[in-house]
Amino acid sequence: MSNSNIEYYNMYADDFFEGSVDADMSEWRNRFIKYLPDGGRVLDAGCGSGRDSKAFIMQGYSVVAMDASREMCKRASELLGQEVWQMRFDEMSFDDEFDGVWACASLLHVPISEMADVLKKIKHGLRPEGIFYASFKYGEGETVKDVRSFTNYTLESVCELLKGAGFRVLECDISYDVRPGREEEKWVNVIAVS
Repeated sequence: MSNSNIEYYNMYADDFFEGSVDADMSEWRNRFIKYLPDGGRVLDAGCGSGRDSKAFIMQGYSVVAMDASREMCKRASELLGQEVWQMRFDEMSFDDEFDGVWACASLLHVPISEMADVLKKIKHGLRPEGIFYASFKYGEGETVKDVRSFTNYTLESVCELLKGAGFRVLECDISYDVRPGREEEKWVNVIAVS
């Protein structure tokens, strides 16, 4: 994630927290959870507000939450009542530690040129047959909005991306944004196994 993206989330942390903490991602969380062992260990990679980490914890999972923005880490830590690690994707060095990695609307900030390395780190952090969820804005290529850079994918391109990284795709589908006023925005969601 670029420094301009991180600084954006540091600067607008309160707005982003308020705008995302109550977004209903239960459909995709439930799809993800059905592949996980009860009480498994989950990495919330790019946890933002901590919304999904909290839901996983409440369902009995052990969660490691991380985010690149120090201000988002502070707010998520308060929500969760546990430490949230300030870490960039390229700093991950997990080894066979997680039953699942959840990356909701976070990897979309990774440039195409760096994505293969980040996916390799995620795969390395998963246990055998570990489950990986990611979501991206629907589209093609890299774009910039409000100084933030985004990498967009279609159903076809995200499946090819994950297959190329050695994952087997289990589910891939389009959804619409659940935040008020953004219902027309399309997202690509993918669940894969390591």
